[in-house]
Amino acid sequence: MRTVPPVALCYVLCAAGGALACLAPAAGPATPWPAVGLLAVLYTGCEHAGQCRVIGRRVPQGMGTFFPVLLAGAFLLPPAAAALVAVPGALFARTDRRPAGLRRVWRAAQLALATWAAARVHGALGGTAAVSAPHSPYALVPAGAAVLVFCATLALLDGGILATAERVPLRAAWRGLFLRALGPVAVHGLAGLMMAVLWRSPYGPFAALLVLLPMYISCWVFAQYHRERAAHQETIRALVQAVDIKDGYTRGHSERVGQASMMIARELGMAEERAEVLRFAGILHDVGKLGVPTRLLRKDGPLTPEERRIIELHPEYGHEMVRGIGFLGEARAAILHHHERMDGSGYPYGLTGAQIPEFARVVAVADAFDAMTSTRSYSRARPVDVALAELSRCAGAQFDPQMVGALVRALGRHGWHPAVTADEAAAQVPWPRAARRAASR
Repeated sequence: MRTVPPVALCYVLCAAGGALACLAPAAGPATPWPAVGLLAVLYTGCEHAGQCRVIGRRVPQGMGTFFPVLLAGAFLLPPAAAALVAVPGALFARTDRRPAGLRRVWRAAQLALATWAAARVHGALGGTAAVSAPHSPYALVPAGAAVLVFCATLALLDGGILATAERVPLRAAWRGLFLRALGPVAVHGLAGLMMAVLWRSPYGPFAALLVLLPMYISCWVFAQYHRERAAHQETIRALVQAVDIKDGYTRGHSERVGQASMMIARELGMAEERAEVLRFAGILHDVGKLGVPTRLLRKDGPLTPEERRIIELHPEYGHEMVRGIGFLGEARAAILHHHERMDGSGYPYGLTGAQIPEFARVVAVADAFDAMTSTRSYSRARPVDVALAELSRCAGAQFDPQMVGALVRALGRHGWHPAVTADEAAAQVPWPRAARRAASR
């Protein structure tokens, strides 16, 4: 996010202020500084050495996802001291996304608040004494409660940043975050509890550090998976660029369809992971044009029936091209069926109504909307309100009315600001007052 919305900036600053309030008691004489320093250095080193994904959404490299050390601090230290463990690793983390400084402050505040809350709950339930004794299996009770609070705090804050910075609808911002995070965080919590018990045992801190080895290996393996996924995404970008080069009249169209598809998905309340796959579907919907002769894609005049039949093969070409990209999932069906129509007159298979996959019905609306609001070799761009009126007119026969309504509502809230490619000037289509009134009805 290059431009931070004011409400998101206020949200981050409030979180940072809350974190500072939680950290303030650490300045007192009761803070065990040697333990805090060791855990902070250990956490920072783990974060710089590698990364794994926990919350179920993309986390920039080094932005704090190796939780056993933080949870061990919550089980061993007073709340303010435990919160302090997370701060250096988050503030000195590497990130290639802007604004880097604000992202680091946000991550430090988020982790400090989550660790402080976990330590408070753990101490209130007598967890500190249970770890020191140790009293097993009672030690699992306060540790389990602390893990739940840690996970819930992260999910709560994460949903808030989705709603304020990425403008995800409130009803969808927190959906699924806690449940997706709970499993991985619980595993990290068990490792943190083992560290805490060994730390308080006669074996001391060195034995506690050995617990991190298998955890670090598992995180490294998980990170390899995400590097492979990143490689797939680079492949997707290369395919889209190839389509843009081949069909110069629609340069940037794929990115805009992906953007509009994401807006519809969020309006429908889709989980963030499904919405991301739907964005891929929008981006790749025309990849099959690589199999269509360039002379047909760039032809200025009307197509002959034979030429039209050749172009209508592009959904099947595209489906074959992406068949081997496993993580695309439902996106493959959208690529194949995005030219189907609700009344069965579409192609390639003439599906009707609910037979058409949900993702394909979304991409069909996003594709038609961008086609109408973009200048092509055969047509001038239409205003947004005119394009939406045409979509509404064709709803039920060509397009799914639910998807059309979702796009109208999304544009009514956010307007239409198409993503800019390297070959395009910034384009912003104004949102007319009449369309705003139509969206509010």
